[in-house]
Parts: sequence; C-alpha cells; structure tokens
Amino acid sequence: MTSPPACALKARIRNLLLAACFVIAICGLANKTAKAEEVDLLLVLAVDISYSMDDDEQRLQRRGYIEAITSDPVVNAIRNGLIGKIAVAYTEWAGTASQHILVDWHVIAGRDDAERFAAALAEAPISRAYRTSIGEALYHAASVIEEAPHSALRRVIDISGDGPNNQGRLAPAARDSTVEKGITINGLPLMLKRPIYGWFDIDNLDVYYEKCVIGGPAAFTIPVRDVEAFPEAIRRKLVLEIAHTRHPPGDEGWIGEVNAARDPQEAISVQNKFEPLCTIGETLWRRRMLDGDR
Repeated sequence: MTSPPACALKARIRNLLLAACFVIAICGLANKTAKAEEVDLLLVLAVDISYSMDDDEQRLQRRGYIEAITSDPVVNAIRNGLIGKIAVAYTEWAGTASQHILVDWHVIAGRDDAERFAAALAEAPISRAYRTSIGEALYHAASVIEEAPHSALRRVIDISGDGPNNQGRLAPAARDSTVEKGITINGLPLMLKRPIYGWFDIDNLDVYYEKCVIGGPAAFTIPVRDVEAFPEAIRRKLVLEIAHTRHPPGDEGWIGEVNAARDPQEAISVQNKFEPLCTIGETLWRRRMLDGDR
C-alpha cells in the first residue's frame, strides 16, 4: 500500500509535468503565430530548367525575373496592396527528380526587399535537368506554399514551361489538387521553336496550359512567343498577380496576350473531351521511345 507522502509526491510530479507540457504547448503556439507574418500574397515562382532551353535562354529567363521583381510597376503594385507586402519563393523544376527551392521565402515590402531577393537570385547557380514534369512541379510548389512561414488570403503559383508534361503524375490531377487547397495557378507558356528539340514542341502550348495546367480564381496565362519579349512578359505577369487584376493602371502600352482560364467545367479532369490534349506530352514521349527501338 502506497503511503500518503508518496501519493502526494506522485501527484505533485504529475501536476508539474502537466504544467510543463502546457507551457511548451503555449510557447510552440506563440512561436508558430509569431512566424505567421501576414502578407497580401504568397507567390511561388516555379521555373522550368529543362534541357529544351539552352544556356542563353536560361540566363535570359533568370535575368527577366531579377529585373521584373525590382521594376517600378512591380514594387508599386506591392506597396499598393492592402497590407503593402508580399512573400515570394523561387523554385526550379524539370523531371520528377528535379524539384527544389532555389530562393526561399522573402517578404517584399519595398525596393530594398526586392533588391535583396534579386541579389539572392542573381547569386544562385543556373542549373539544367532532364524531362518535364509539370504535375510534380505543381505538387512541390503547393507544398512550399502550405509550409510557408507567412499567411495570406491569396496564394498563387506562377509556373513557366516550354513543353507539356511528359513524366510523373498528370498535370490536370495536380492542378485540381492544388486548386482544392485554395491556390491559384497562373501560367507562362514559352512557345519558342527549337528544331533540335522538336520531339516535344506542340503548336498550341498556350491552349494546353489553359486547359490542363492553370486553375483557380482569376487564373490566366501570358504566352511568350519571342525570346526578346520574355523579360517584359514576366514583369507584366507579376504586376497582374500582385495587383489581382488583368488591367493594372499604367500598363496601357502592353500589346501581348493575357488569356483567362477556360470554363472550369470545360476542363475539370483528364476524363473529359480534352484528355488527348492533356496527355499529349506522355503520348509524344511514348512515341519517341517506340521510334527509338526500331
């Protein structure tokens, strides 16, 4: 039989342990709350680094993002937000094994912040990798947003690419999963013809992105058909995403395309009439493998 002093000691130890657990839980909650800085927008720039883009195009692409994020229209759009700041992360992707964060979350509230982000991007190495997995790129970018140390009412993935999905999980399934999380996907289809990589070029990559990749409230694409138009297209796209409008003030001179997402009921899954288009990359890859065996 346990003596009264022993019972009292056990009760005291139990109470101390409960109190310690309570303090730890409160501290953890406080730390989590402290990290969840509120911003107008959580934006992941998901950038294609597949070998179908040559070194010069990769450098032009990188320079386009560096110049765009520090441009007056983008900085002004950030300042004019309800809170006046956004959080941005830059990821790179290619095949299923090539998904990584190049520049982690930066809060940008003005030019100094934008220049710090641009400097980090400029210092990072330029990489290239094989294959094209838009689906895995979207799943990865969505996880980056879900794990962000900031909070925002608007969460957007800005994905660029020069070809259809040809590896990994299907793009429409990734799109649907991402949109269900409350994340909008906008697209920057790069429609630059290169005869040496003609296997996976499709004439209607812009339509592919509209039907099979982008989704969510006010989703849109800006196709890039000329390599020289790339920097301006990036700047324009960032302004649209930050200002949350397709016609921000001061951009009347823009002559490029801005294409809205199609009716979501028209392209809700790969089981509809657009299935052949949404699996064109996989079809082209299988065809190439069969031709290679002959």
